[in-house]
Amino acid sequence: VATRKTRVETDTTDVLDDGKGPAGRNQALIDAAPAATVPVSKVEAVAEPVVTPTAPPAPGSADDLTRIKGLGPKLRDLLATLGVTRFEQIAAWTSDDIAEIDSKLGRFEGRIERDNWVAQAKYLAADDMAGFEGQFGKL
Repeated sequence: VATRKTRVETDTTDVLDDGKGPAGRNQALIDAAPAATVPVSKVEAVAEPVVTPTAPPAPGSADDLTRIKGLGPKLRDLLATLGVTRFEQIAAWTSDDIAEIDSKLGRFEGRIERDNWVAQAKYLAADDMAGFEGQFGKL
């Protein structure tokens, strides 16, 4: 079966072309008024957020934060970069602390409240395994 190619002629000129070639179009774009102007005094520099520890590392050795259900090795490492290494720290979080830490968890955002880390950390910080297992199941 033979196929036939048909050439379709179209008009590709637009307002900026004014019948000119590419150089004329570029000059028309350069000469055109800007869409919006913002005074330089209104422009503010936006800096990238810097991850800073929310609290100094707790004294003593770090707890095994992976004992908290929903907190695995990647989250443990991320929390360590934020200065969180102990159950006592998590147990003491306020709603503002939760919001601040949660915003830094990236794709893990929402885990703190969904998995109730603060309540789990309170049991684990107090070494109350019976209370923990009664509320959250076996470790």
